[in-house]
Amino acid sequence: MEVTVAKSAGFCFGVKRAVDTVYEEIKTGERVYTYGPIIHNDEVVSDLKDRGVVVINSLEELSSLKKGTIIVRSHGVSRAEYEQMQSSGFRIIDATCPFVKKIHNTVMEHSDKGEEIIIIGSANHPEVQGIIGWCSGKCTVIETAQEAESYEFLGSGQLCLVAQTTFNYKKFKDLVEILSKKGYDILALNTICNATEVRQNEARQLAKNSDAMVVIGGKQSSNTQKLVEICKSECADTYYIQTLVDLDLEMLKSFRSVGITAGASTPKNIIKEVQIACQK
Repeated sequence: MEVTVAKSAGFCFGVKRAVDTVYEEIKTGERVYTYGPIIHNDEVVSDLKDRGVVVINSLEELSSLKKGTIIVRSHGVSRAEYEQMQSSGFRIIDATCPFVKKIHNTVMEHSDKGEEIIIIGSANHPEVQGIIGWCSGKCTVIETAQEAESYEFLGSGQLCLVAQTTFNYKKFKDLVEILSKKGYDILALNTICNATEVRQNEARQLAKNSDAMVVIGGKQSSNTQKLVEICKSECADTYYIQTLVDLDLEMLKSFRSVGITAGASTPKNIIKEVQIACQK
């Protein structure tokens, strides 16, 4: 069986930066907290917990915690949350992905000018929730073609449109096209991370040329879910796993070629473990 691993599989720059930051802070011996799980990967989060890192799920918890360092994860947080953390007496390390931070600055600038903001993305995703929190005016999140079709701009002037960094690039273009046909004055900014585009394009091509695809990533990982969706559109036999234990290796033996890709929150050691097992 031929096994091919996508070159872009695994940690992206922003995730690696955030995870490395936490491990470096552990070495200081100080109390370390992360605001939300540092990444959507249960194995990494569990390892950090074993090393004493505590996940904070709401700012209300701060009053009952001993002072230490709070690390803001790569998804970022809202302006109000960030300011509340700053005033809490904890040391704050902002590990927000630079590409996400750029979106924060963009929506803040344009909403301060009175422009309405449209975010192409998943409304419940922490990155999108953080972006919303940097808008001072009206903001609408659109994820589907139906939502784009039903959207009505009741204001005047320009609309500023941005995207969740991990959104499906093809879907983004389709939604922008639907909105553009309405005749609004739209400033459409493709803020999808370049690494996301590369990973999605490579996954699509690999799926086209493989009898089966294995996509590795956390079940809560938005970018991994999009990889699964892309791969399934090109390869019916696509399998979504978190670790090797989720994979039926006997079933894979019926295929001549297997492609492997992984979400931005998947460590290299898990990818390697799956690759080796498939090659045996």
